[in-house]
Amino acid sequence: MTKKADRIDRLAELMQQTEVTSGASLWREAMRRLKSSKMAVIGVVIIAAFVVLAVVGPWIAPHAPTAQTWRDEVLTNQGKFVGMRGENWFGLDHLGRDMFSRMLVGARQTLLVGVVSMLIGLVVGAVVGVVSGAAATLGGRSGQRLDTVIMRITDIMLSLPSLLLAVSIAAVMGQSLTTVMIAVGVVQIPVFARLLRGSMLAQGGADYVLAAKALGVRRKRIVLTQILPNSLSPVIVQATLSLATAIIEAAALSYLGLGNPDPAIPEWGVMLSQAQRFFDNEPMMAVYPAVGIIITALGFTLLGEAMREALDPKLRG
Repeated sequence: MTKKADRIDRLAELMQQTEVTSGASLWREAMRRLKSSKMAVIGVVIIAAFVVLAVVGPWIAPHAPTAQTWRDEVLTNQGKFVGMRGENWFGLDHLGRDMFSRMLVGARQTLLVGVVSMLIGLVVGAVVGVVSGAAATLGGRSGQRLDTVIMRITDIMLSLPSLLLAVSIAAVMGQSLTTVMIAVGVVQIPVFARLLRGSMLAQGGADYVLAAKALGVRRKRIVLTQILPNSLSPVIVQATLSLATAIIEAAALSYLGLGNPDPAIPEWGVMLSQAQRFFDNEPMMAVYPAVGIIITALGFTLLGEAMREALDPKLRG
């Protein structure tokens, strides 16, 4: 938990650096570095391809993803499967459905789960972080006590393995796609809360905050119009990284049978779960969704790490 919390706090510190190079702002300098970063370019290309496939996939899929058109050609009890061929680029699954069409349509479902999960963690975590950060910065002794209580709760959540916590939540709520989104989103809440709170603490001693206090501006106004807008930068970076985590954890929950109860609906985690029974006879059924999950998560991770490095003053040349 300490290492995880330290990484979050470090990101909050990095984003508050005000170092300026050649008159350029911090974000302008970071964007310049991102454009010249091969890691960022590769990440953007992967993410763009994934989003495009998720949006247009259902329209360009050559076959209906749920249609068991070639069911008679697949004999699972005899270990007979159909691999890549002209009309089925990725072959058929165990029910005679076109794997390529299911991969295209499943991309949308995977993106939906990842984005909604991340947004749940972001919104709730931001609210918790704002309350904690405002209490610690301008709340006096009572505010500091409230901040301590909130941070101890987030520390407890951070100390638990994220996947274990998500599985526990999903098991209690029951099997559904909504359950997966909520479970993965809850895991992200303490990350965003601690990050935004740390960023607000770093901004709390800034000159513009001290000037606003001296002018008698109300605390609530200082927090909402001054401290909060200037503290959101690290949250943007973390949101990119959290999308990769959300996609992997959502796929893991679906793989464990806690996702969508309708196995006919294409989703990469569900497809991977269905393929495990036939891995010895047709491993490609598992390889396609697994590779899709890995590459997509890699794209968000590469972009997020490139953004983190671009904003780190120690790495700037």
